[in-house]
Amino acid sequence: MIKGLAITPPVIGRISIGRVTEKDGRRLPEKDDQFTLTTQVQSPEGWLLHPLDAELRDQTETGKLRTIPVTLPFGDPDLNFRAEYTLFDRSTGRPVCAGDGEQCRRRHEEGMEQLPCPAPAHCQFAAGGKCKPYGRLNVMVGDYDPLGTFIFRTTGFNSIRTLMARLRYFQAVSGGLLACLPLELRLRGKSTTQSHRTPIFYVDLGIREGLTLEAAITQAREIAQQRQASGYDQDALDQAARSALANSAFEDDEDETPVILEEFYPDATTKPPANTAQPLSLADKLEQRAKAQ
Repeated sequence: MIKGLAITPPVIGRISIGRVTEKDGRRLPEKDDQFTLTTQVQSPEGWLLHPLDAELRDQTETGKLRTIPVTLPFGDPDLNFRAEYTLFDRSTGRPVCAGDGEQCRRRHEEGMEQLPCPAPAHCQFAAGGKCKPYGRLNVMVGDYDPLGTFIFRTTGFNSIRTLMARLRYFQAVSGGLLACLPLELRLRGKSTTQSHRTPIFYVDLGIREGLTLEAAITQAREIAQQRQASGYDQDALDQAARSALANSAFEDDEDETPVILEEFYPDATTKPPANTAQPLSLADKLEQRAKAQ
């Protein structure tokens, strides 16, 4: 295994609740009130839709995708959903520091350093809102690929808190059968004083519609027995994923970070008006680098 290489769960598509649109010469994230499933291919107009997007929409009455039936690849909640405080270098797009509130890995020119992590509110290195909670959830949708996953990325506190709680609760109540439970992603809305009473949307995880919790656990037990009889080794799969994720200090590589910055850190990538003299943005630098190669 190549050391230092981010070896993450295989991804065949993305799940988002928004998109990036261009306004006045700037590419800005725009929130939505529904899920969208895309491939990992972008065109000038945006991400190309995955065939499952249309398939799932056809099953709704409104055409809006607000629930997605899913299963989880791993039995360990922390393998399915990895969340930590992350700081990106806005000029290069590289992740610089990532921590869990106790310990962090910080990249320097001299190498990597392990340091205490006081969380962004109490960290001088994170001053100015540079560090945010950042979560990545891998789920399987349908039978499109037995080990291929769709990834949902978020920097939202509501989604991160809710997903972390749900995963641990379902793991506990099912007796460790998290990877066998029939689940669904749900889009929920709430309003706060900070949102000026307008709805904001976040992602929740629940038992699939039409099933009680007890029925879902019974179904999970049956699936676990079938897998065991066939030789499917869930523990070995979890251990393989755990070792692979530990192979690198940072999960996201340099090919992915420009897209992440554009979606979650728009101030790092948006272009100023044409008549305003400003330093080159990350998007400009990446474009120049691509032309030079």
